[in-house]
Amino acid sequence: MEADDTELGRLLADHRRDLAALEALRDRLAEVRGRGEAADGRVVAETTQDGALTGLAIDPRAMRLGSDRLAEAILRASARAAQAAGERAADLVTPFLAGTPLEHARPESAPPARERRRAR
Repeated sequence: MEADDTELGRLLADHRRDLAALEALRDRLAEVRGRGEAADGRVVAETTQDGALTGLAIDPRAMRLGSDRLAEAILRASARAAQAAGERAADLVTPFLAGTPLEHARPESAPPARERRRAR
């Protein structure tokens, strides 16, 4: 009976450690932000990984672009920021997927982050 209690205690400790690691990952993912630029750096956006805009800086010179081109620059900077945030989030999650069926579940269009960095 004692061996069973020891094994159960070990499993429970492993579970608690895994749960704490996942909670820490969740907290880190909530803090992930990406930064993107457009219009030669005159428009800078910051977003969460799901694209929610958390910051926007527009250099006064960008106002000369006109409303349509400025709007395009804002959208481009926001998209770049969301992509950067998504890459950071993927980098955080990847170690947790190692050795699981989800490890290779990445869409074909989204190579692992280290390959994306090498391609730049």
